[in-house]
Parts: sequence; C-alpha cells; structure tokens
Amino acid sequence: MEQAIPTTARQVIAIDCSFIPKSGKATYGIEYFYNGTTGKAEKGLEISLLAIVDVDTKQGYALSVQQTQPATEGKTRIDYYLAQVQATHPYLPKSASYLVCDGFYSKIKWVDGVTDLNLDVISKLRCDADLRYVYSGVQKPRGRPRKYDGKVDLTDVTRMTLVRELEPNLFLYTAVVWSLSLKRKVRIAYLLDSRDPNRIGRVLLFSTNLESDPSDILDFYKARFQIEFIFRDAKQFTGLSDCQARDFTKLDFHFNASLTALNLAKFDVAQLHQSPNPLIFSMASYKRLALNRHLLDRFISLLDLEPTSIKSHPNFPILCSYGAIAY
Repeated sequence: MEQAIPTTARQVIAIDCSFIPKSGKATYGIEYFYNGTTGKAEKGLEISLLAIVDVDTKQGYALSVQQTQPATEGKTRIDYYLAQVQATHPYLPKSASYLVCDGFYSKIKWVDGVTDLNLDVISKLRCDADLRYVYSGVQKPRGRPRKYDGKVDLTDVTRMTLVRELEPNLFLYTAVVWSLSLKRKVRIAYLLDSRDPNRIGRVLLFSTNLESDPSDILDFYKARFQIEFIFRDAKQFTGLSDCQARDFTKLDFHFNASLTALNLAKFDVAQLHQSPNPLIFSMASYKRLALNRHLLDRFISLLDLEPTSIKSHPNFPILCSYGAIAY
C-alpha cells in the first residue's frame, strides 16, 4: 500500500458496504440486505470494505473486505463494521487519520467507536439534523452553565462563517456546533447551492476534528466515492459477484482474491503511467491492453518474427493501446 500511495500524499480511509446477489438457502450469511441498485432490501450477501484513497490523484485501493455476518441477538451491523475497523486498525497507514463514510454511519455508536481508535470521522448529516450553536459568552454566576446558543437553521447562514464561493451561487459555510444525536461538538461544512432559484440544494457534512479545514472536509468526502468505483470494477471485471461457493472461508477467499486482482491491475497501470496528465484508471482499457500484448506476442511467435525490432519500434505502444479508451 505504501508503494501505491506515498506516505506524503493526502489519504483517507473509506468504508462502505455492497450488496452481492446470491440465491439458495445454505449459503453462509444469506439474508435480506439493502441493494442500492434497486433501492430496496433483497435476499443475498453483503460485504463491508475498507479502502485507502489518495485524495489528490483520486485513486483508491481495497485494504480489508469482510462479509457481513448473520444477524445475532444483541448485536447490530454497526457492531460488525466497528469490529472490522478495530481488527484492521494496526495495518492502517499512519498518515491516514480520517475515516470517511456516508450518512448511514452517522450514529453515536459508530462515531464513538472510531474516535476511541484515535481516528476522526467525516460523514454526512441529514439536513434536518438537530444541531445547536455553542454558547461562548459570559456565564451567569448562579445556575447551570449555559451550553447552547440557539438551534441551527440552515436557511439562515448569518451565524456561520463563509469559507469561499466554489462556483457562482455555490457557497461553502462552516461552524462548530453541538450535535444532539452524536452528543459532541462537530465541525460542519455546509454546502448551499442556489444556482437554481427554484430548487435550493443543501448538503451538510461534518468532522469530529474541530480543527478540520472545511475545504478538506469537502475534498475528503468527495474522495470517498472512489470506493464505489472499486465495487463497480470488481463486479464487472474481477468476478466479485460470481462466486458459487456457500462456505464462509471460500466466500472470504473469493472476495479477497477479486479485490486483490483489482488492486494489482490499478498498481500496474500507475507504475506504467508517465504522462503529465492525471491518471485515469479504466479496467476495461487495462484488459484491452493485456489482450493486445498477448495477441502481438502470439503473432510474433507463430510467424517467427524477430521480437526485439518489433517491440523496440516507436509505434509498438500504439498497437498495444489499440481500442483502449483511457490511455
């Protein structure tokens, strides 16, 4: 992982789950899980993935995958996801101090469990989240100290700090507020989109690190979406959803093998990338390059051609990249 993402790079830990279609009754862990493709719960398997994402190059690598276990009385799925983070914590890059996740994980059990590992959480809150401004004025000599200074109203940004205007009529605000659901202070990064006067858009992100830069909160949360591309590529090209085994150990091996193959392909492309332009990884193009190289090697072998002069020709890379869409 250190060879793929330099320790000096801005990197975050991302976590998310993915639905794996599976039929039958004897498969380990088969239950009803939420399927984002159809927007409803369906019978199948679920995997939880921890990935390391390079924020600047927008490349993510799978680090730990775990199948969600069958429901157990007294344990929630958040408990299983936390156990995965705790087991993987010793292997996380030291320079990655933020764990980024979607709004599902914005729960006190999750946030407290992650912060106990000396990691900070960046996630998303509902726009109707119950937040309070923190009172910082002079306290009265008697009575309970005043804690709050009014409810946060997202339609009124006068009490927030304007960070910058990202685009015309797209503003980023910030404030340190108290979250009643998380029972702690959080730094919020509030996106107000008024580009369409008839449809005002609002996105509320937060970080448990009160010193976080709001722009970093936004960048880190956007980088989280690289984990979705990992799921997409693994399902389309490395057979993540194609395992026919029913045993837990065999399923676990298959999930790890699929994601490891994707990691190796992405690392190979990164090593070969020499263009000053940012790397754009395409698994379809990588497979096309591998096929082209194999075909050219077969032509050279079967036609008894001299390989050195052909492979050293300046147009040989053009032949190898024939049909590729991202190189």
